[in-house]
Amino acid sequence: MNIVTIIIRSLVGLLLLFASVTYFFNLIEQPAVTGNFKTFQDGIAATVYLLPLAKAVELICGLSYVSGRYVTFTNLVLLPVSLNILLINIFMAPEGLPIAGFLFLGNIFMIYKHWNSYKNLFIAK
Repeated sequence: MNIVTIIIRSLVGLLLLFASVTYFFNLIEQPAVTGNFKTFQDGIAATVYLLPLAKAVELICGLSYVSGRYVTFTNLVLLPVSLNILLINIFMAPEGLPIAGFLFLGNIFMIYKHWNSYKNLFIAK
């Protein structure tokens, strides 16, 4: 099962690296969006800082997953990001749902594989 963990961690890391690098270097033209997703995207763009911040987090998490360092911490940092990406794709852009689903499920799988590291977080003192 260890090889499966490495493969999933690497694929999720490469996906995150691809998404962030293409954003920062503008390598791929973004597809035109319409409707509620366009309104949502325009709102995020209007904040000026939110999308670059999210892409920077994706870049750091992708580097962590690919290198295999700080993975336990990265799993927790990536959880709200991957959940948000999944929910955006469920409610506004269902065409991206397979990739968003893979990202979220990969993150959940990595949390499951490192669950012993998180047990102390749930102890009430």
